[in-house]
Formats: sequence, structure tokens, C-alpha cells
Amino acid sequence: MNGAEAMLHTLTGSGVSMCFANPGTSEMHTVAALDEVPGMRGVLCLFEGAATGAADGYGRMTGRPAAALLHLGPGLANGLANLHNARRAHTPVVAIVGAGQGGFQAASSLRQEGFDGRVVLIGDEPVLPYQRPPLSKSYLAGETGVEELWLRPSALYDKQQIDLF
Repeated sequence: MNGAEAMLHTLTGSGVSMCFANPGTSEMHTVAALDEVPGMRGVLCLFEGAATGAADGYGRMTGRPAAALLHLGPGLANGLANLHNARRAHTPVVAIVGAGQGGFQAASSLRQEGFDGRVVLIGDEPVLPYQRPPLSKSYLAGETGVEELWLRPSALYDKQQIDLF
């Protein structure tokens, strides 16, 4: 089982059975996993705003959460208006963004806002979430140590009960 399949199993185990997606190339593992995980239906959308709008509408009509699979960075930005609408309407929507800096910030924010359910960051790398730009610049040039790349020390993930896979 890879990280994408584990994430979808976690979602289906939490009652999420629909995933509205406008993926980029970095989300292809998750797109492939949509066909492999029983109980999860993937719906391809042509625009991130359509994916988040559909997830919001599905949640409002059924009262059950839907997932929105978006491309890192620009995809999230394009879908934010409908995610904002869903939040204001208390619609159950799960946005899947990634296990990088955005994923870390989402997990940390859930804890800061008082969410006490399970939070899992799933990534393809066996290390703590790290800052990508310094990796490609100062670390590879030998100017920065690896511990300086981590977004937060491992103790924070333990303290906030955020699991890393």
C-alpha cells in the first residue's frame, strides 16, 4: 500500500466516499489510487473551483463530507473561494493538498482551532516535512544543515498528535 492508498483508506474509514478532483501531475498516485480503494468514487472536474464547489454542494445536500483533490499551490488557490464558502456554511469538506508546507500548515491549523480528530500527513519521503526552496538552494550548495530545513521539530508533531506517514 502506498501513501495515496493509505490516505484514501483513511478517508473512507472516516465516512468520505466522494472525491472531486482536478489533479496535477504530482497527484497522479492519488488519482490511480481512486480506482484501487473500494468505497471511494472519484469525479474528475475541469477546474479547481468546480471540484471545491462540487464538494461543497455534495456536503450540503447529503450532510456527509466529500474530498477535493487539488494540485499543489495554484490548484488550492483556484479552489479557495468555494472552500471558504463551505467553511462559512459548516459544510463537511476535506481538502487534500499535500504533505509539504501547505499540508503541515493545514494539520497544525486544525489542532490550533481545536480539532481533536486524527490528523495524518502522508508524504512520499521518510523525513519530516521540510522547506523546499532552501533544499534546492542552500542545502544542496552545502550552506545549510538538514535540520534547518524542517518546518518544525519532531517533538511538535508528537505534542500535537499529528501522525507522519
